[in-house]
Amino acid sequence: MMTRWLRTFEHTIIRCLIYMMALIILISTIELGYLLIKDIVSPPVFFLEIDELLELFGFFLLILIGIELLETIKAYLQDQVVHSEVVLEVALIAIARKVIILDLKEYDTTVLIGIAALILAIAGAYYIVRRKLRIDLSPNCGVPQEEKEGSQ
Repeated sequence: MMTRWLRTFEHTIIRCLIYMMALIILISTIELGYLLIKDIVSPPVFFLEIDELLELFGFFLLILIGIELLETIKAYLQDQVVHSEVVLEVALIAIARKVIILDLKEYDTTVLIGIAALILAIAGAYYIVRRKLRIDLSPNCGVPQEEKEGSQ
């Protein structure tokens, strides 16, 4: 009884999170469109300054992060498991956003080395997870080598 109630409560919260995340993504997309139009029509018309471009790219990547988080929540609702691949994708997009909008003059070398190490660590983890998924999903996964050779 209690377990079923908790599961229902969890599903309700997750559904609420999905609706709120979808609303945030919708509002953010509308705001991005507004900013884009505002920047395009302001003098000089159809030309964007570097800081405007960086702001728009950062906002765009922020919306992509929101979409990936929505995917993570949906996957959790369906499978009751947080997929590490999706979480790593969100982390890569987030760090890419940070690098794109990063002002190199504001940070010292150790911070930049730290960001580079973080990128390498997340990219390496993503590669390992993707490779493991490919191996696990291969058609001959788990079949002994003798059986593979005998069927050819």
